[in-house]
Amino acid sequence: MAQAPRGAQGIDPVLVVVPTYNERENIGPILERLLKALPDVNALVVDDGSPDGTGDVADELAKADERIQVMHRTEKAGLGAAYVAGFRWGLARDYATIVEMDADGSHAPEDLPRVLAALEDADLSIGSRYVPGGSTVNWPFQRKALSWVANFYARVALGTKINDITAGFRAYRRTVLEKLPLDEIASRGYCFQIDLAFRTALAGFEVVEVPITFTEREVGQSKMSGSVVREAIVLVGMWGIKRRWQQLRGLVKKG
Repeated sequence: MAQAPRGAQGIDPVLVVVPTYNERENIGPILERLLKALPDVNALVVDDGSPDGTGDVADELAKADERIQVMHRTEKAGLGAAYVAGFRWGLARDYATIVEMDADGSHAPEDLPRVLAALEDADLSIGSRYVPGGSTVNWPFQRKALSWVANFYARVALGTKINDITAGFRAYRRTVLEKLPLDEIASRGYCFQIDLAFRTALAGFEVVEVPITFTEREVGQSKMSGSVVREAIVLVGMWGIKRRWQQLRGLVKKG
């Protein structure tokens, strides 16, 4: 039997996975904005044992609003592990769409309706800073340069056409996450975003980019670190070499 067109499959219900680590001051305002922009979505806060009490704040928010759920993890295991745990939670509960969104306010929930609407003709919709109409606000030059270089490096190394492959504001149809080998995802930091987007494209799924405005956090500290950057450089380089070798042997198509 032929698969129904994407638009006929629908995207509801929607789960927004919000990983947290020391986001006590941010989690309340971002969830309030999210549920105001999209009253029908549900949110799952995945807290990695935040010592600042973020998990306790999230629990209080969940008590007051049935649309909010909280997953408590005992250690800081990295962004990738937190998202995979959230994906599995959502897949087990029959959500049709699962969204990634940061807790620090850098991803505007008000942009999410457009990101979701793009799934009408796609399997993965990425909120992109680097397509016409996309932008960044209050980002220091060093961070802009690092982000641009990281995306350029990934495009060249992997041969992908995704402009903002490091973006962390995105929506997956459940069919993508059901097919991807989540047990094999070894990347822990922001390289996780490159990993999943690349695997999604290689699996033959349709990927689209939607322009968004990315705003640098006003409260708290960025989780970017030297180890995160090194992980991305090494892993993306390894994936690129493997991809080129497979192309040379005729195991995969070029492009």
